[in-house]
Amino acid sequence: MVSGIMARAVLVTILGPIINFPHDFNTNFLMALRWIHFLAGITWIGLLYFFNLINVPFMKGLDAATKGKVLPDLMTRALWWFRMSAALTVLAGLAYWGNIVGADAHNGEILGMHASAGAVMGSFFLIWTIVWGLLYACLIPGKGIFDKGAFIGVVYTVVVAVGAWLFLSWNNHGWESNRLLSIGIGGGIGWVMLLNVWGVIWRIQKKIIRWTSDNAANGTPVPEQAKTIARQAFLASRANAILSIVMLFFMGAASHYPMFGK
Repeated sequence: MVSGIMARAVLVTILGPIINFPHDFNTNFLMALRWIHFLAGITWIGLLYFFNLINVPFMKGLDAATKGKVLPDLMTRALWWFRMSAALTVLAGLAYWGNIVGADAHNGEILGMHASAGAVMGSFFLIWTIVWGLLYACLIPGKGIFDKGAFIGVVYTVVVAVGAWLFLSWNNHGWESNRLLSIGIGGGIGWVMLLNVWGVIWRIQKKIIRWTSDNAANGTPVPEQAKTIARQAFLASRANAILSIVMLFFMGAASHYPMFGK
């Protein structure tokens, strides 16, 4: 009994000055959001790189019979984790960023500025949703120059750059911090990527999975449109892989590279 008390006393003496967990709800809640955001983001981007760097070239080397056995089970499982981790990453990130926006707006009001957190959030969703719509419109034709990866890449670069410029211009009142603005761009790219996951990649892949399964099980011919829409999903996925590099830069710049704000 005495030895146990002494051991606890020694432990408290050793760790007490070093570890001091915060007790307020907001600090712990924000830390939980960041941790969820990181964990889900690693899962999402990891699967994105797996698809682009490993799965695409691997599937090209399979014959139709083998692909019919491998693709449905593999892609059904992988795409479930892919789209769920994408949604969780963005939702947790938006909740965390919303706290930053609210804090900046509050500080701006204290300084006598007209600060509106709602205007920032509104500009975010408006600008980046329009950006996604323009990028998706480039994939719809699926032929000619709109089937060229280089052309799609140039268009994506220009449209995303304009979207970032508009977001910075719209939110240039002096109270917005580097964290708000940098995450507003990086998170905006993440929002575009999420819409690609759910609005393009998953919508197309679930058709291809069904057609491939039917072909393997019943010999049902794969529709002619499969090749065209598979190409659209590939271009959207490849664009997401490249956009993720830019997105991660702005996420890191939020706290470690003060390039925005007055």
